[in-house]
Amino acid sequence: MLIVQKFGGSSVADPARIARVAGRVKKVVLDGNQVVVVVSAMSDTTDELLALAQEVGRDPSPREVDMLLATGEQVSCALLSMALAALDCPAVSLTGGQAGIRTDGVHGKGKIVGVDTKRLVSELQQGRTVVVAGFQGLDPGGEIVTLGRGGSDTTAVALAAALGAGVCEIYTDVDGVYTADPRLVAEARKLDVVSHDEMLELASLGAVVLHPRAVELAKLYGVPLVVRSSFHDGPGTLIKEVGDMEKAAVVSGVAHDANVAKIGLFDVEDRPGIASRIFQELARENINVDMIIQGAMRDGRNDIAFTVSRDDLPRALEAVRNIQHQVGAKGVTYDEGLAKISIVGAGMVSFPGVAAAMFEGLAQAGINIAMISTSEIKVSCVIQRADIERAVRVLHLKFGLEKPGG
Repeated sequence: MLIVQKFGGSSVADPARIARVAGRVKKVVLDGNQVVVVVSAMSDTTDELLALAQEVGRDPSPREVDMLLATGEQVSCALLSMALAALDCPAVSLTGGQAGIRTDGVHGKGKIVGVDTKRLVSELQQGRTVVVAGFQGLDPGGEIVTLGRGGSDTTAVALAAALGAGVCEIYTDVDGVYTADPRLVAEARKLDVVSHDEMLELASLGAVVLHPRAVELAKLYGVPLVVRSSFHDGPGTLIKEVGDMEKAAVVSGVAHDANVAKIGLFDVEDRPGIASRIFQELARENINVDMIIQGAMRDGRNDIAFTVSRDDLPRALEAVRNIQHQVGAKGVTYDEGLAKISIVGAGMVSFPGVAAAMFEGLAQAGINIAMISTSEIKVSCVIQRADIERAVRVLHLKFGLEKPGG
């Protein structure tokens, strides 16, 4: 079977851990499998490289930043290839471009648009394990483009889809997907199986074990994912399509995101095209918008509020202020002291009253809700960041997630 494995930064943090990873990979190869390994940069390397860039120039070009950051993963993949060779396991390291990963031209936030598998297939046919630098690819002009934080997950899933791999294994510093962040909730329980849809919501809502784009790709191409620990053996959590949603848990997990900011525009003109104008401006700046609320109309005007990541707040504010007068807004305000708490479960679609139970739990804890967003399998609330840890514990207990089947 062809298996794609991805090892995160903590898994390849030093030579001893790289040697341990090499041992794990060799064991899979000896079991008769072909293996493609995707690696992240060694722990803290990306942050250190960014700090270097800031020391050299105040506003380095995105193109040069990508050129710099891509070296982190290249170090990891070369070292792992050497470690495999030392174990008499033939291996070859490839950059993202050499592995055939093609991206768009958005530096720092590139998206994979295709994979040319010719080189990968050739290396595998020659009996080599292929070690690929994650987080990067080449745009149509041959420039290196990085995929943003968590991009190595996306690299691994894209390669698994392109190669028709039997499974994509994501090795990290946790041993699976939990009902909540175990650092906040001691009673959090590891889930054995999660659907692609549930995992996509959990990842999008703040569960950092997997990158949302990776889960989206896995769902689109039907790639089974397994999240496992790099540091000990265990079955981990299987992420796949789940057919019988009626038997799924009503609530599978609680996710949180403390990196939330809200922007509000007051007294915006109520006429066709206003919302389009606002959010097109944000899209041009590659700013992802999450929740959007439009207030009730009064005297031909209304209020529009939306959330972005706190990291994007300065650019989002600049974009909004640039068009404030074009949309007739009388004022712009923001709040960066917010967080998002969410409950996720494929079983919600068949059980009314789940949202009410969530709101009840937060109210009983004295936690105020600023914004609400729902889908068939999730409910999200924006609250004050100071309340987030308490909110996670309250909702985990409210829905009995510490119990199997809870």
